[in-house]
Amino acid sequence: MNRIKNQKVSGRKNNSRNSASKKSRLVPILLDWFSKNARDLPWRRTRDPYAIWVSEIMLQQTQVKTVVPYWKRWMRELPSIKPAADASPDKIHKLWEGLGYYTRARNLQKAAQQIMAGHGGRFPQNFDDVLALPGIGRYTAGAICSIAFNQPVPILDGNVIRVLTRIFGIGENPREKKTNAKLWRLAEELVKHSPLSCSHLNQSLMELGALVCTPRQPKCPDCPVKNLCVAFGKNRVEQLPNLGKRKAATARRFAAFAVERNGRFLVRQRPAGVVNAHLWEFPNVEILNGKFNPKFMAKSILGVTAPDIKPFCTVKHSITRYRITLEAFHANLGGNGSAKSKILRTRGACPSGTETWLTPGQMRRLAFSAAHKKLASFAASRILSG
Repeated sequence: MNRIKNQKVSGRKNNSRNSASKKSRLVPILLDWFSKNARDLPWRRTRDPYAIWVSEIMLQQTQVKTVVPYWKRWMRELPSIKPAADASPDKIHKLWEGLGYYTRARNLQKAAQQIMAGHGGRFPQNFDDVLALPGIGRYTAGAICSIAFNQPVPILDGNVIRVLTRIFGIGENPREKKTNAKLWRLAEELVKHSPLSCSHLNQSLMELGALVCTPRQPKCPDCPVKNLCVAFGKNRVEQLPNLGKRKAATARRFAAFAVERNGRFLVRQRPAGVVNAHLWEFPNVEILNGKFNPKFMAKSILGVTAPDIKPFCTVKHSITRYRITLEAFHANLGGNGSAKSKILRTRGACPSGTETWLTPGQMRRLAFSAAHKKLASFAASRILSG
């Protein structure tokens, strides 16, 4: 019995030594690969925590190629914490227009205001202070502290999860609490194996996941750590990470009305506390069954009977798991002043307290939700061509 017990203890010690050895071997390979293959991204040319923070917030659920022009424009317009804290909400939303998940932008400004009030306008270096800022979670705090300040704190985003589950052969769902905690420990142990290069080590894990260890068709022959990768050795790369079944996409359908009067369109601002809060849109309502009458629907949400309603355009786009079709209709009220006065507040899925008539030029200065921005562009081209 004692022999069996001693064998188990010895086995655990060997596994622990093997794991530590693997991590110590991984680190220099990753750092060397990163030094030769890292993309030249604009936020990598600075150690300014504000610039790195803005990039990390923008990169949440958004591809790098999409973020680059947004980041450059943001940094040009709001180059430091104080301008970001002092900017008008309209400017914040306009700079973010098209990136989606607008709560990120509002939280970024709230955090900038909190830094001005509580940290003298200087971005805090203490991890807990960074974590306490609005809109910053454990991953983002770790990314900022390690990249900007070279602190040995771990990061764990989708790319890093994919890399670690494959290298270490972790078959459990990383979204489960126990497995997620295990991955955080692994990430922490790796960054501590690189005390002088914490910034590059964390970025190498993210970069490997973005460029080589991709979700589909990973480039395993090009991977610098393939000889240490359990998934590659056991032909399980496509099976990991084990994220479980994805939720099926849900189709949603909306009707929108481009109500025109003397070259101006009726638009409204969405209120606080709803999806796409504070953004602008055309009057619209969700279609909950297959058939609908555009004239009746226009009457129900506009409060007036439009004399002539015609199909305008159809816009399709996706938000998370929703596949949205926006069917737009055009209603020209001409010079009907009485009709204008009757449209006091549109009644739809999202009533708003702010409505106004704007020219296409005026609309371009405001932030619209993605589908309605396309509709606004279509409306502008119609005015110019017509």
